[in-house]
Parts: sequence; C-alpha cells; structure tokens
Amino acid sequence: MSLASQGPTLTKSIGPHPFDPLSPQEIRLGHRILQSVFPGVELRVNRIDLQEPIKKDVMPYIEAERLGQPLPQKPARLIYAYFHRLDTGACCKAVLNADKGSVVYAKELPPGIQIPMDVDEITGIEELCMRHPAVLAEIEKLKLPPGVTVCNDPWMYGTDNVNETRRLFQCFMYIVEVEHPENNHYSIPCKFSPVFDGATQELVRMDYLPGGADSQTVETQPWKPVKTIQYAPNLLDEPLRTDLKPYIVQQPEGASFSVEGNKVYWQKWRLRVGFNNRDGLVLYNLTYDNRNILYRLSVSEMTVPYGDPRAPYHRKQAFDVGDVGFGLNANQLTLGCDCLGHIKYFDGYRSDSKGQPVLLKNIICMHEQDNGLQHKHTNYRSGAATVVRNRQLVLQMICTVANYEYIFAYILDQAGNIELEIRATGILSTVPFDNENGETVKWGTNVGPGVMAPFHQHMFSLRIDPAIDGFNNTIYYQDSVPLPEDDNNPYLVGYTTEETVIDKSNTANTDVARHRVFKIRNDNAINPITYKPVAYKLMAAPSQMLIQPKKALGYQRAEFATKPIWVTKYQDDELYAAGEFTNQSRRAQGVETWVQRKDNTENEDVVLWHTFGLTHNPRIEDFPVMPMERISVMLKPDGFFTKNPALDVPQSTQSFNKSTLHPEASCCESMKSKI
Repeated sequence: MSLASQGPTLTKSIGPHPFDPLSPQEIRLGHRILQSVFPGVELRVNRIDLQEPIKKDVMPYIEAERLGQPLPQKPARLIYAYFHRLDTGACCKAVLNADKGSVVYAKELPPGIQIPMDVDEITGIEELCMRHPAVLAEIEKLKLPPGVTVCNDPWMYGTDNVNETRRLFQCFMYIVEVEHPENNHYSIPCKFSPVFDGATQELVRMDYLPGGADSQTVETQPWKPVKTIQYAPNLLDEPLRTDLKPYIVQQPEGASFSVEGNKVYWQKWRLRVGFNNRDGLVLYNLTYDNRNILYRLSVSEMTVPYGDPRAPYHRKQAFDVGDVGFGLNANQLTLGCDCLGHIKYFDGYRSDSKGQPVLLKNIICMHEQDNGLQHKHTNYRSGAATVVRNRQLVLQMICTVANYEYIFAYILDQAGNIELEIRATGILSTVPFDNENGETVKWGTNVGPGVMAPFHQHMFSLRIDPAIDGFNNTIYYQDSVPLPEDDNNPYLVGYTTEETVIDKSNTANTDVARHRVFKIRNDNAINPITYKPVAYKLMAAPSQMLIQPKKALGYQRAEFATKPIWVTKYQDDELYAAGEFTNQSRRAQGVETWVQRKDNTENEDVVLWHTFGLTHNPRIEDFPVMPMERISVMLKPDGFFTKNPALDVPQSTQSFNKSTLHPEASCCESMKSKI
C-alpha cells in the first residue's frame, strides 16, 4: 500500500554527475527525508543508495558531454531506501528526490518479501547467537578445553517453505582452536546450528547437523580435539619459501590514465566509475575514440547453490548480490598487495542502520598492466619485426562474502576489447562429517579430519547495456557451418556462417560445436569496408547451467542461471537478473519474467544478459585456502572499426621498457644447481 506520495521539501543536494555514487551528504539527506515522512515512527535503515537515473532523461546529458555541446538540465537525482518500521515490523521501500528534498513514493512491501541483509544486522545476529542461553548450553556440551572457543557465521536462510514469511537467519557454528585474527575456524565446524528470527530476535529452533552420509542427527557431544588446518603464514607448521625475489612494477612517469572525479581518461577510452551497495563496481558510458560502446556494465547477480541433499543444507543457496551486496562486502584494498604498480583508488559509502554514512575506503583500484604482446609480425625476407605490447587498464574490486573471496576485474585494452575476469578464492564452505573410518559421500570431498566440503556452483549474470554507435541495437548469433555438398563446394572444404536475429525478448544457448558467437550490432551504422552493420561480439564463457530440476525451489529462485543468454528490452527498473528481492525468495521475478513479454528487440534499446559460472567440486588442494579459479568473458569489436585500432600504439623497445638480463651462471655455479 502507498504510505506517502509527497513529503515536505528539505535542503536541496549539491549537483553531482548523474552516475556518481552517493555522497555522505546525500545519505544524510535521504535519512532526513525519511524521518520527515514518518514523524514519530522509529525506523531501522537497511540501505540508502543511488537510484539509477531514468535513462531517457540522462541520455541527452551524456550525449552532450560526449559531443562537447552545452549541457542540458541534469535528470532528477534519485535515492532509494530500504527500511523497517519498528512499530509494525513492515519491510518498506522509498524512492526520494534529492534535488527537491522530497519523497517520490514510500510503500510497504508485500508480506514475505525480505529486503537484503545489512552489515549491522549480520553483526547483531552474530552477537545475539553468541550470548543466547540455548547456544551457550550447546557450547557447554562440547566440553572445550581452556583457550578453545566458538564463533559463528550468520547465513541467509534460503527457502524450503513457500509459506514462511519470517525474516530468518541460520547460524553455522565453528570451533576456534587458536586465538588468532587469521585462524581458520572453517576447519572445525560444529554439529548444531541455531535459527533466529531477525525481527523478534527470538531463537526459532536449534538444527542439529548430520555427521554421516544420511540425514541422521544426534545431540551435541563432547569435542574430540583435532588440530586446525591453517593457511596464515605465521600459523603454518612448515617454513615459508626463501628463494622468492622482489618483483617490482614501476612507472617512473606515473600512469597513462587521468581522472576527474569518477571520470576516467585512458588512451582512447572514456568511462565513468560507479559504485553502489548492491552491484559494487559499475562502469557507465564507455566510449572509444569518442564513439559510444556501452551505456552500463555490471555483474547483476550471482547465486551459489550447494549440492548437499541433507537437511538443512538444502537451503544453502546464497544470492551474493541480492541477499547482501557486493558493494557492502567490498574489501579495503592495500597498496602493494591487491594491485601492483601505480594505483588510483576509489572510495564508496554505505549507510548504517541509523541512516548515517560509513566510509568504504579504497574499495576499487585502478592500474595499468602489461599483458604480453598485442601484435607482432616478422618479415621473414628482411628479418624486420614489428612488436607492440598489450597495455591494459584494470579496474578491480574484491569482495569477501563470509568464507569466499571474489575478485572482479574489468580490463580495457588498446584494441577496443573489454574483458571481465572473475577469480574465486578464499575458503570452502565446510560441514562436519565423521570420516575417521574412511567414510565419503557422493556430493562432497573430505578436506580434513571431521570436515567435508560439498559440491556447489558459482553462477554469475553479466548485465550488458549496449550502445554500439547509438542506443538502439540488435542482438543476434552467428554459427559456423559447412557449405552444402553441391557443385559450388566440389572439394567439400567450404564453410560459411548462419545468422539468427533475436527479434523478440528471449533466451538462447551457447553451442561450441557450431562456434556460436553472439553479437550486438547497430543496424543504422554501416561499416564502409565490410558493408555490414558495426558490431561488438561477446566471447561467452560456455558453462554448465544450474544443476537442479524445474520443480526445485532453487531453480525457481534462480531461473536466470538455467540459460546462458537472455535478451530483454530495456526498462528502468530491470537491473537484476533474479529480480529486486532475492532474500528468502520463493521464485524469481527477473529475466525469466521479462522475456515473457516478447517485446520487440530488433533495432531497439536492448539488454544482453550472459549467465556463466564455475561448477566447483572441491579438491583437497582447495583447502585450507583455495588457489584461485579464473573465468573470463570478453567483448570484442567485430566490424566496429575499419582496421586494427591498435596500429597507432608505439612499438615495444628496450629504451622504453628497460628490461634487464639475468646473469650467466659460472660453470661451478651450474654444477651446484644440479646437485
């Protein structure tokens, strides 16, 4: 129901760029507007963040910027807020106008819809769990020796009951054998797991976790001591390597990029760096040589369903974007560790539960890197070689979601390519498992004494809002197929391509056997050499899709993860592949819903969604900390230019790069190295 349609006018906000993240002043303003709309009502703020500008309103502004023309009026600066009314317990959402200091609307959300978890709430549940008498009683049953304690990770509850409307948290408990800030508590999981009501702060029940291949559980028993499997350097039993020499990335004249606020200039690229609590890092308004390429690019959703069929693990399905937010989980990055070279950092802000800004320091790093050769050719007649190295611009964010780390790097290069590289690392989500006598299960890997890591998937959705030489584009796929076996192909060696236009909102599959390539073209701009529309192609990451049947609740909550390609017509409120609200959702309200409209998507303002991911069946080598798993998606120009756009990059020379030679070993030294 609508709670307010117009609020009192307050002090107007300053005038940031439409794509700039919220400032601390705007977060405070948003809170004051909320308070003015609900006088006398105690509110618990979940989130105050940027509401994306209305696209049709912002397009004239960014086009005037691109063309160097006088700027029209900015679109309305909008803020959204999620919050709880503490008098009624209702989850609410409001959209606020920062320019006018007023409310656009405020409404209660339907029963059962849960807004995301927030940092203060998670911390509060963690503390509640550790002081609750029932939890303390279970800990007492463990009969822990002096100095050994217990901690917990609050988890999103998932879904297993379509009638459940309470705001629930499942806490997984771990034994802390060593009191150290980098202790690996995931090495010793406990067999009890309390469930709390986040609204009432009440214990709903105590779940007891299975310790064998079936779902049978037992009451908490005294702990049989095992040694923690550690990963921190100063907790290891073995010494660290001593033969690693410094690797120093130097740029004595600084970087080749420049920055004005959140606008980045690098080589022929121009873009704006955005940040919000949900997506985290967002790239806006990417142009190359002053030509439009993308309006917006971000990872719109991610789900991690676990394959352990035993209760209560069947509920373990995190939506790390929708349930919590990459932005809220972004790391404060450290010079010389997370990024090497000449670094530019970007900060962000979130709100706390009282509506006040909290600084998120150094959460995005930007730097250049060398990535080998860009192109090379040696004329075999003359021996003359043309060598150009591939300089890249990297914008990186690292998110810690409880046990896992995700490293997101958007990489631009001098040839017009845009890559998203994702690396997964961190620690496996572990469960207790009695494996003293060699027991194993079909859906997990034993990674230590009494500890097992279940199979699971990491499914990402990359949202691509294209603007290939303009904002109306067409998406199609191209297959490579043999020519007919006829007189025009007498030697049966010929092949050609077949093109299929996705002219209505729909899905499509990848097809490695046919070298299927998805392309985004502008039918209104023809390449003068190829006589075909200018385009970019998606170098998709063919991946296994969601391993669940349609009748599974996990499937219904994450239907975006069942198809690698989705094409929709743009709408302002459609930013997230699994819909706006994923926390304890019963079914998605995302791309699977929007494609049913069968909108015309040929020569229209369209959005391309690419689902890809990792099916992670853990190795013991993934524990106690996981060597990174890497997956990559790339957008490459395909008929966008009339020749290689990196031809004007200077050749690679020793005078520029200043490489050094490794000293030749003496005869005696060579013999020593072989002994």
